[in-house]
Amino acid sequence: MQAIDWIILSVTLLFIVVYGVMKTRGSKNVEEFILGNNETPWWTVGLSVMATQASAITFLSTPGQAYHDGMGFVQFYFGMPLAMVVICITFIPLYHKLKVFTAYEFLEQRFDLKTRSLASIIFLIQRGLGTGLTIYAPAIILSSLLGWNLNLMNLVIGVLVIIYTFSGGTKAVNVTQKQQMFVIMSGMIITFFIILSYLPDELSFANALHIAGANDKMNIVDFSFDPAEKYTIWSGIAGGFFLMLAYFGTDQSQVQRYLSGKSIRESQMGLIMNGLLKVPMQFFILLIGVMVFIFFQFHSAPLHFNPNNVKVLKESQYSDEYAGLEKQLEDLALEKKEISMIYVNQLNQDYDNKELHNKMVTLNAREKSLRDKAKGLIKKVNEKAETNDKDYVFLYFILNFLPRGLVGLLLAVIFSAAMSSSASGLNALASTTAIDIYKRNVGQKSEKHYVNATKMFTLLWGVIAILFACVGTLFENLIQLVNIIGSIFYGTVLGIFLVAFYIKYIKAQAIFWGALITQTAVIYIWYDYVRTDHIGYLWLNFIGAMLTIFLSLILQPFLDKNKPMQEA
Repeated sequence: MQAIDWIILSVTLLFIVVYGVMKTRGSKNVEEFILGNNETPWWTVGLSVMATQASAITFLSTPGQAYHDGMGFVQFYFGMPLAMVVICITFIPLYHKLKVFTAYEFLEQRFDLKTRSLASIIFLIQRGLGTGLTIYAPAIILSSLLGWNLNLMNLVIGVLVIIYTFSGGTKAVNVTQKQQMFVIMSGMIITFFIILSYLPDELSFANALHIAGANDKMNIVDFSFDPAEKYTIWSGIAGGFFLMLAYFGTDQSQVQRYLSGKSIRESQMGLIMNGLLKVPMQFFILLIGVMVFIFFQFHSAPLHFNPNNVKVLKESQYSDEYAGLEKQLEDLALEKKEISMIYVNQLNQDYDNKELHNKMVTLNAREKSLRDKAKGLIKKVNEKAETNDKDYVFLYFILNFLPRGLVGLLLAVIFSAAMSSSASGLNALASTTAIDIYKRNVGQKSEKHYVNATKMFTLLWGVIAILFACVGTLFENLIQLVNIIGSIFYGTVLGIFLVAFYIKYIKAQAIFWGALITQTAVIYIWYDYVRTDHIGYLWLNFIGAMLTIFLSLILQPFLDKNKPMQEA
């Protein structure tokens, strides 16, 4: 990194932190600290919701996902617009009507304290893990590629987030996320056009997409009914719908964003804005990954993108064998570039040469085979090593090919995304702990007492998240890992809320035991079937929600027989 990159990175991050503190310090009561006095306009709600979901993992992992597997991951978001409509119609009006600070307060009014506590604890577990991961994910990749100390990186990201979240609560999270989304989208748009400028002059954007399609990178929709397939239109609409309904409707890190809206209408408009823009945004980020793939059709790419694995391998007895694979890849890259250029020239003459088409696909298949052999060598050196290097692809491109200054901007993008999602997580964890656990059990205290308690819980969860990040381990693609964690827990909580909203017949005891049994079953299904690739993880959301409803319906005749139902 050059001096200009350090300046851009430092100034951007310091501005966000200082701006957040200066604009929002001095909350006088719980409503101001947790709900921002319900003063947030709809467009800020929408940007805050988007920034909460768009963690650093999104901008590190998603392009790498597209580089290796193509555009199919976008199907994951197909259920989102429908989920936004359901939340706007059902969830938001009820939350505002009841004037709740957290989503789980509603569950005590509808059921009882233990059901509220169960949902709160499930949320605290999964969001605590998720927040630690949003700090750890960018830290491990940045530390690997830049040589920075991993634990120091975790500490820097965590402390920056704690400073303004502790100071200003929800309002600080909302106002800083506007700045962060501006930095994030500006950086990604600039990067996209720079990648296009790096492609050969003869290669039009349309023909670049043609080459991507020839290599199966543009398969956006998969109609397969195979449950083992992670991303299909069916898992996206069904599993994705339930995941998004749970995440945006019951996860306090998102609920708190729109509970701060000026009115029901403003909150609804913010969520609709998110539903309309999120799928195109994810499509665009995936497209950047596809363009990186096209870029490497004409430039040399490393045999393996994770430098830690490469370093260990080159210091082992397999170093000569790895060097031989690198030489083969180098020769292959020259041949691939030559064939690609000839193919492009013929495309420019409106002639799709099938022989060259097949030759190009064969060369990319040979490249994949070389990469798989390299991964095999890595496993020989260390059986526990993670050979999936998707998360390193985009950052490798940033550091090695982008001009000075833009590297600092893109690193600011990654840090900003990490901070935005981590801040929402800490804010929600603190609010849930303070309102659903602490306040519910210690009784009536002053407003100042609960503001201070919420601040202390912000600090506590910040420390926990940093500690988790420091002891975390990298496995699979990080964007998948975050969604897997969510899918394990979200379905059960969503099932509780769906029963609360729509099935008045079911009462407290039935839903409590139905949810408890379901959560145990979902963890078992994940351990036995999802980890072994027999079921795509998105289906856990559907299974969890439906099983919670089904079990509570079965249990209801045997439980709560004489207890009157508490109406919302």
